[in-house]
Amino acid sequence: MIRNIHSAIDLAPAYDLIIVGAGPSGLAAAVEASAHGITVLLADENESPGGQIYRAVDRASNADLARMGPDYAAGRTLIKRFQAADLSYARRATVWSVGPADEETGDGAHGLEVGISLGGIARPIAAHRVILATGALERPFPFPGWTMPGVMTAGAAQILMKSSGLVPSGRTILAGTGPLLYLLASQLLRAGVSVIAVVDTTPVENWRFALPHVLGFAASPYALKGLKLLWEVHRRTRVIRGATAVEAVGSGQFSALRVLRGNRSWDIPGDLLLLHQGIAPNLNLALAAGCDYVWDERLAAFRPAVDICGASSVPGVSIAGDAAGIVGAVASAHQGELAGLTAALDLHRISQGVYEQRRNELARKLARALRGRSFIEHRFRPAKTCRVPEDDGTIVCRCEEITAGKLREVAALGVPGPNQMKAFTRCGMGPCQGRLCGLTAVELLAQCRGVAPGELGYYRLRPPIKPVTLGELAALPHTEAAIIAVAGFVERAADSPQDH
Repeated sequence: MIRNIHSAIDLAPAYDLIIVGAGPSGLAAAVEASAHGITVLLADENESPGGQIYRAVDRASNADLARMGPDYAAGRTLIKRFQAADLSYARRATVWSVGPADEETGDGAHGLEVGISLGGIARPIAAHRVILATGALERPFPFPGWTMPGVMTAGAAQILMKSSGLVPSGRTILAGTGPLLYLLASQLLRAGVSVIAVVDTTPVENWRFALPHVLGFAASPYALKGLKLLWEVHRRTRVIRGATAVEAVGSGQFSALRVLRGNRSWDIPGDLLLLHQGIAPNLNLALAAGCDYVWDERLAAFRPAVDICGASSVPGVSIAGDAAGIVGAVASAHQGELAGLTAALDLHRISQGVYEQRRNELARKLARALRGRSFIEHRFRPAKTCRVPEDDGTIVCRCEEITAGKLREVAALGVPGPNQMKAFTRCGMGPCQGRLCGLTAVELLAQCRGVAPGELGYYRLRPPIKPVTLGELAALPHTEAAIIAVAGFVERAADSPQDH
């Protein structure tokens, strides 16, 4: 049975495997690895397992399940398997670092160390292997007015629906691109929300790039689901396709969405605007751990460099699910299983023959789950004008209130990359650590310099990647090296004079 851990004091000094994130990939990795006798700790920030896609599904009512759809309800099966597994689970835990084990405090057998805060106490926990299953983040969608009250992301609205059953009460407008835009619209409509319009900013020319992949999409489970979803939304609300730009209008509060389509412009009055422009891998912990990454032109985002089993460039660290590249819930679970299985092989808990047989089985399931993804990625790739704001007054970094114009001014000085631009402007230094501005800032700089984003790279991230309180730091074990670093000496009772 699962062991719930509520304080960092109750964590073991070391585990065979530490998994970060309790979404589909993290849960599946934990189940697979624990089945082979590995000591597993799964650490997650949320109150209950499931991640974003299966958030609160274990306590959802029948009405909630009907509103959210069958893909959401499918998460219950995975969570039940997880709850029956022999492993440790730390909910409401913050993982703020992953790196090589401390040579002074480590036991020499565990190569990695994970910084975890739980119950107001921080601890460095040793591990043989680490699997990062940190999921994805909504892509930034900067345009004039996107930071005003009355504007929020589609993901935030979905969190409120799943965790608290809260839905908008006024006239609601959705804008952006991607399957989630239509999924949320259908969920809101089922909940009785007044969705007055869905404004689709997907570039029309995307069809040209998506058509070569249409046969694979037609043979995938996505096709029928997608058609049903589109039919439901089109039947129940107004859908505006081909929007080339949008602007939030209001005097201190959102009151209308200004839509531009070609040379035509008009306003749609509303009380709430929900934005979505696809998702991108959540890189911060992987980059802070030193994992290599690449620019994926098809995703228009950076992603970690991993092999089919999730192994990264850092020995012992694997990455699975949407954290490694956007693949969806079912494929994320199979990637998690592959990462958990590989950890069992690396720790000599299964033979090479058993591993290869199970790996081949999971690889076939993963290939089926990925069928149709190429079409989706090409079809819903967000427009460049939506990723990089043309208006200089548009805020890019919400934390530090840095505009696109300010970034262009600094880019004109010849800064070589986003880290130097961050030093000049503080863009990416706020609480989000670049999660809400990183992609925009890099693409804007690349545009100004006339190079590909991959040539510039991403922000250089160092731990802690999440806020850690002074109290938590004070609770960390005081090693000799740490004391010397602060005090300059270590007082030893055995060899110190009595009256010193």
